[in-house]
Amino acid sequence: MDLNSDLGEGFGIWTLSDDDALLELVTSANVACGFHAGDPTTMRRVCTRALALGVRVGAQVSYRDLAGFGRRRIDVDPQTLTDELRYQIGALSAFAPISYIKPHGALYNTAATDPAHASAVVAAASVAGVGDASVGSAATLGLPVLCQPGSVLARLAADAGLRVVGEGFVDRGYLPDGRLVPRGTDGAILTDIAAVAERAVRMARDGEVVAVDGSVLHLPFESLCVHGDTPGAVAMATAVRAALIAAGLPPTPFA
Repeated sequence: MDLNSDLGEGFGIWTLSDDDALLELVTSANVACGFHAGDPTTMRRVCTRALALGVRVGAQVSYRDLAGFGRRRIDVDPQTLTDELRYQIGALSAFAPISYIKPHGALYNTAATDPAHASAVVAAASVAGVGDASVGSAATLGLPVLCQPGSVLARLAADAGLRVVGEGFVDRGYLPDGRLVPRGTDGAILTDIAAVAERAVRMARDGEVVAVDGSVLHLPFESLCVHGDTPGAVAMATAVRAALIAAGLPPTPFA
């Protein structure tokens, strides 16, 4: 089971998460590309450290929304959005081989249900080169897409021949339809470290997660995310990693 985190989300002298500590724990790093957070120096620093530790680097692309941290949906033309996503991937590729793409924030949630914006993500991923030769050939596969299982984005990416990696969030609440509980709503953010670690094992081993209404969702998870800005993120990622190892599911980059 892959373990990922959103990293490089500082800007200038402002920092959000303990990137160095989290890079010691995860197997994939979703690095901000400058549109919701991140700057060239931050991207270089995170990528350099990730490569030294054998952590895969993914481009965490976003709407152009630095002021809103990419958590506001923007009604942008799909072609313009495709161009902006390609631009972000290109910026990050100056510092490391890019192994996959993951939308951030509002784009992640919008692409889960909106075919137009999901298609923009697919188009950007399809023309990008693959930095890790073990993932595939840039000429035939493009970049793998890390996204919500069963979403519109997952379907369109698969239809385009892209590798789809189903992502689960150990620190976020789920609605009965498989979408995330909106931030700012009760149950959206989970902070009980012991409960999150137990939940992570169930997600990895059984492909199950309990929604806020008590129903059990069955989803094909291949990567689990601990958000870098979740309170106690380092302690949480440490506990999740330890729990997965104890369960015989040591964190490993997705194939």
